Amino acid sequence: MPAPTLEELRALGAGDRAEALRSALAQDPAWPAICRLLTPADPFPLHQRLYATVSEGRALSPAWYPEDDDIIRLSPLIGGRSFAEAQQWSVAEPEAYWSKVIAALKIAFRTPPRSILDVTPGPERARWLPGAQLNIAESCFARRDWTATAIIWQSEGGGLQRMTVGELYESSTKVARSLRAADFSPGDAIAIDMPMTVESVVIYLGIVLAGCAVVSIADSFAPEEIATRLQISGAAGVFTQDVILRGKVLPLYARVCAAQAPRAIVLSAGDTLNAELRAGDCTWEDFLAQDPGGGLEPVVDGGERITNILFSSGTTGTPKAIPWTQLTPIKAAADGFAHHDIRPGDVVAWPTNLGWMMGPWLIYASLLNEAAIALFQGNPSSRSFATFIQDAEVTMLGVVPSLVRAWRAGDVVDGLDWSRIRCFSSTGEASSPDDMLWLMSRAGYRPVIEYCGGTEIGGGYITGSMLQPQVPSAFSTPAMGCGFLLIDAEGHANDVGEVALTPPMLGTSSWLLNRDHHAVYFAGMPAGPSGEVLRRHGDQMEHLGAGYYRAQGRVDDTMNLGGIKVSSAEIERVCAHVEGIRESAAIALTPSGGGPAQLVVVVVLEDAPEIADLQTKLQRAIRGRLNPLFKVHRVVSMDTLPRTASGKVMRRVLRAQLT
Repeated sequence: MPAPTLEELRALGAGDRAEALRSALAQDPAWPAICRLLTPADPFPLHQRLYATVSEGRALSPAWYPEDDDIIRLSPLIGGRSFAEAQQWSVAEPEAYWSKVIAALKIAFRTPPRSILDVTPGPERARWLPGAQLNIAESCFARRDWTATAIIWQSEGGGLQRMTVGELYESSTKVARSLRAADFSPGDAIAIDMPMTVESVVIYLGIVLAGCAVVSIADSFAPEEIATRLQISGAAGVFTQDVILRGKVLPLYARVCAAQAPRAIVLSAGDTLNAELRAGDCTWEDFLAQDPGGGLEPVVDGGERITNILFSSGTTGTPKAIPWTQLTPIKAAADGFAHHDIRPGDVVAWPTNLGWMMGPWLIYASLLNEAAIALFQGNPSSRSFATFIQDAEVTMLGVVPSLVRAWRAGDVVDGLDWSRIRCFSSTGEASSPDDMLWLMSRAGYRPVIEYCGGTEIGGGYITGSMLQPQVPSAFSTPAMGCGFLLIDAEGHANDVGEVALTPPMLGTSSWLLNRDHHAVYFAGMPAGPSGEVLRRHGDQMEHLGAGYYRAQGRVDDTMNLGGIKVSSAEIERVCAHVEGIRESAAIALTPSGGGPAQLVVVVVLEDAPEIADLQTKLQRAIRGRLNPLFKVHRVVSMDTLPRTASGKVMRRVLRAQLT
């Protein structure tokens, strides 16, 4: 693509900077100079044209480069190595790496561990921090400034509110004391089925301080799904809310009752309680009134004590019950430290829910790094949320790609000042490079740290880094402390294939509550090239070269079209370039009479173009950008795509609906 002429730059709105932009195009590399001249107020087509010009002929073109401040902050962690060298060192010498991270996070041990890692039981059952005694929630408050902000929150239409570290500690210990007064005992499983509010954070930490285990349930689940999770976990109680206020009043306590939940503590979403309680249930106010007062001695135990029971994504079949121990939060916070550069005094926002792993991740990655949590009660795709990000002076903002598409389509960020943001992070599904470039441009070009992992990992196995150039929608490194291989169908290492993790990795699960852990993650896996034990994960990745990777979706979302394997994510990435499509999901269906798989593209439209015309456009785009042999058999329009509580598209549900 030829570089824009001076006249074109002026026509696109560059104004007095047109000459400077044209001069910047001659630099090597040009992009750092160009993005310093661009502003969020410039038309995004100008950003696109300039980036495309710089990227022409390059398979991988960074849209962000590290700055001196980023390098200085993290240099003690990597010790003068390149980041790639430091990552390899973190896997080869886990004791040295995790010793540094644990010290940086100020983990408060009542009894220090005898060692960092004991591998004598073998990689599959290696023991981390043997002999340690702690309560991980204590570390959220250890050596903190009690007057520092711990949580910033706002209800839609309301003003900003703040809670200090001291106030959070007092509120959480009050919950812990009230649990004891209500005859809950250490080891009890206690569910939280409510939106991500300041109260839910207080309750979460109070449950952990009391030596109990949080049962994570998404507030969107139907009664049957709530009941399944309560039964698997053996929950002794549940914290919930009367209703959810999201433009309209949605019942929540009624769903919990329909699930035949154990005794419930019910909070009010408004000024008064909007529910009649069952016998044995109580209001939040009555629960707290049981607090005997005084201090609290948190329950201290070994690192393997369960603090949280989470569940695999999806609403079909019985979900896997995945325990988080006291050590899993260290992995979450380490990713926040080493990859997202969360610093003391930062403000971290990530629209999420405690039913998804990113809810607990947000709590620990923020508080263990001495940062504040930013919570918004309302629609995250709204202008109100975008304004909250500005007003709360958020420094690290997490997203799912579908949310970015909604912001971009609705122009919700226009005119706002997101300059305090130092980095974004994206997870949950494969992202669009164009959408991620747009997102970076909204904050004066700050990086998007692509982040992929799982509930059973406690964080990510592949991500980005503030010490490496970042390419939109690409991962730039395995996570610190994590090793993996890509293996093909024959079990051989390949540049495209299924992710196979190489344990031991701090944070990964070592058992499941309702499955055979070995059968799920290890049985049938080949040995690595050097005889390594490999752990199954299920993601499909492509190594792009130069250390970069791109997600190809889940292995079970890979389809065979005309003898050629292709992932749903690859096709959806092409569909994103077709005008009129807000989001899409690609699936393969086998004809009822048998025969080759047929490609069906399910779309959510910006407006309502003719499906026949849209199918022609999609066919042209897929043939031109991906493979001329792929044929679009059918296009189906839907108002929304089915998603899990974590925001992932449920393609298997689409396959069942359209078969």
